[in-house]
Amino acid sequence: MLIIRLARIGKKNKPLYRLVISEKHKDLYGDSLEILGSYNPYAKELKVNAERTKYWLSKGAQMSATVNNLLIEKKIIEGKRVKASKDRKDKKAAAETKPAEAKPAKAEAAPAPKETAPAPTATAKTEALKAEVK
Repeated sequence: MLIIRLARIGKKNKPLYRLVISEKHKDLYGDSLEILGSYNPYAKELKVNAERTKYWLSKGAQMSATVNNLLIEKKIIEGKRVKASKDRKDKKAAAETKPAEAKPAKAEAAPAPKETAPAPTATAKTEALKAEVK
């Protein structure tokens, strides 16, 4: 499956992105089929070859959520915005509620544990060995 997504380029702490189309499971920074444009997040500047983007979309290519939102914002395509990232707060809240629901209730008629003689302590074992030696 083909996907249009952002590939990071630029310097350390100063990212710039390319809009590329490539196979979904292929290395993002390896060979891509085509470079469709670029995005500068500091200047909020998006340069896109709209004609080629629409061509690939007509051929069945998918888009990442971020690319989808950028193209809708620049009115290159029409549609609804997609939530691009997951909230960490939502994950934490979900994680806190799941263990409480997953714990089974204790059975009231559980069998009583069997009583056994206490295991001999280390000093008792050493004394028994000394007695055997004598």
